[in-house]
Amino acid sequence: MMISYNPFSLEGKVILITGASSGIGRATAIECSKMGASVIITGRNVERLQATFDELKGEGHKQIIADLTSETDLLDLINVCPNLDGLVNNAGFTQSVPIKFFTEELIHKIFEPNFVSPVLLVKYLLKNKKINKGASLVFTSSIAPYAPSMGNCIYGCSKVAIETYSKYAAKELATKQIRCNSVHPGMVETPLIHGKDYSEEQLQENMRKYPLGCYGKPEEIAWGIIYLLSDASSWITGHSLVIDGGRTLR
Repeated sequence: MMISYNPFSLEGKVILITGASSGIGRATAIECSKMGASVIITGRNVERLQATFDELKGEGHKQIIADLTSETDLLDLINVCPNLDGLVNNAGFTQSVPIKFFTEELIHKIFEPNFVSPVLLVKYLLKNKKINKGASLVFTSSIAPYAPSMGNCIYGCSKVAIETYSKYAAKELATKQIRCNSVHPGMVETPLIHGKDYSEEQLQENMRKYPLGCYGKPEEIAWGIIYLLSDASSWITGHSLVIDGGRTLR
């Protein structure tokens, strides 16, 4: 008799995913549900979050509208959130601006969702004992710190910050068997890259820097995140997982 065995299964796990209304967050929520997790998704856009929710497989899922840069929304989320076996801090923001045009407002605009909000989210979850022993926390960073590009300095700095935080958190939370890792995607085919900051010509030119000859798919990043959420990575913490089609090869 064949016994089904899958160390990558998320069966029985409750996982909170921020920024789940589009892109990598949306793909991660859907793929986690396929792997058996009960998924709690959060985002700011009601319609897009509902669209993600409608794609989730299985039962026991929940959606919570929240702007995590708002302390009120953040605390409301904590209050209704069940105990978690996994957390994916995916919500973020980017804006391409040359160094000489930096403003304090822009710095806060990028650092608040990319660094401050996930740090405070973890703080409040811990204080309210909402993270189970043995849980896995995953922080979506970027290859921006490893492959600097014009105009993305503040964004890159925010992603360095969240990667560094992940390593410190891994050290501090290890006594609770809580693992913390970061994921560093290269350019991924999401609505984010087709905004006003990039022309199609620039996107095609940049694609030639990827040895595998294409941008990533959101699902390909989601699968890396699932690995870090699953028991298959139970002896991995403080790690930075680069998923970039070879872009950062030296």
